Parts: sequence; C-alpha cells; structure tokens
Amino acid sequence: MSTERPARRRDGAATREAILAAAVVEFTEHGYTGAGVRQIAERAGVTAMMINRYFGSKEGLFAQAVDRAFAPPTVVGGERAGLAGTIAHTLAERTAPGAERLDPFLLLLRSAPDPEAVDIVRQGVETHVGARLARLLEGPDAEDAEDADVRAQLALALVAGTWLLRSVVGTTALVSADDGRLAALVADMLEPVIRGAGGGSVPGTGLPVTDG
Repeated sequence: MSTERPARRRDGAATREAILAAAVVEFTEHGYTGAGVRQIAERAGVTAMMINRYFGSKEGLFAQAVDRAFAPPTVVGGERAGLAGTIAHTLAERTAPGAERLDPFLLLLRSAPDPEAVDIVRQGVETHVGARLARLLEGPDAEDAEDADVRAQLALALVAGTWLLRSVVGTTALVSADDGRLAALVADMLEPVIRGAGGGSVPGTGLPVTDG
C-alpha cells in the first residue's frame, strides 16, 4: 500500500483571488505601465504563466483590477437625500492629512496617461461611480438621464480635483483647511450640479447655458 500523499489540489478560485488582489496593489502603486506581470505573480505567490491562464493577458488582468478597485463606494454613497453634503463631508475626511489613501483615485492617476489603459479606466469610472451617481440624479425620461450623466461626471471632476490638490499635490491652503469648512465649501459647489439648477445665460457671453 502506497504511503505517498495525494497531490494537493489547487484551489482555482483562491489562486485567481490572490492574483487579482496582488494586481490591484501593484497597479495602484505603479500604474499600468510600471506594474510588471512578474512582480504581480511574485506578490500573489504564483508563476507568471498562471496570470495568463486566469486572465489571458496583462490588459485583461488590469480590466479586472480596475473593476475590483472602482466597484466599492468610497466617496459617493447610495442615498439621494443630502447627497451634496454627504459627498463633501466624506471627501473632506478621506483627503485629510493622515487619512487612509483613496486607492481608486491613485490607480486612475497613475494609469490613465497610458494609452493602453485609459479606455479601461474610463469604463471603470463610468460603469461604477459615474453610473451610481447618475442614477441618483436622473429624472423619468431619456433627456433627464443624459443630463444626469453630465452632472454626475462634473461632480466627479470636482471631487477628483479636490482629492488631487489636497492629497497628492498637497497645496498649502487645502491641506491646512478645517475639514468642516472645506466640506461646507465643496457642498455649496456641488449642490447646484446635483440639483440640476441652472438656466439663464453664461456670464459675460449672453449665450444660454444649454448652448454648446
């Protein structure tokens, strides 16, 4: 009777999860170009061949990593009531000195300049946080939905710009700003975008705000 142990069965789901978790870290730290397949494999404790087996390519792995990083709510939640204030308050807290870093923003910043990655990053933004915010803003018809997409992405531009200057560039006024005061100012800017307030003309032009 043989005393040899049977070969240990590889847990495919666990292997895939280890690779994906390692990829999120590497792409966040180094961007699409700087993150190497070998480094991801080493962090996950697998061979580079396993990455191709489970994800097909580095690009395929990146797409899954972006999806994983952007899916969870970070700044934009799911409640319509008090939305501008909630976003502003969360943003102020999450960008304060010493706060836990916002990994999806870092992944975006470090990967978006790469032409191979930018379409994947854009899709990640639009599919997750963009769509989630637009659903909170849209009205009953298609025209309202299109307008909600514009307003949602404009709001995200304000959020991302605040994060960039406060957390990455570290401009003096924003870094030293009181979180409550900063949240109030951001909420005041977000409110008309979220409510869809507008009309009249563009200041200094006489053109309606709806004109292209």
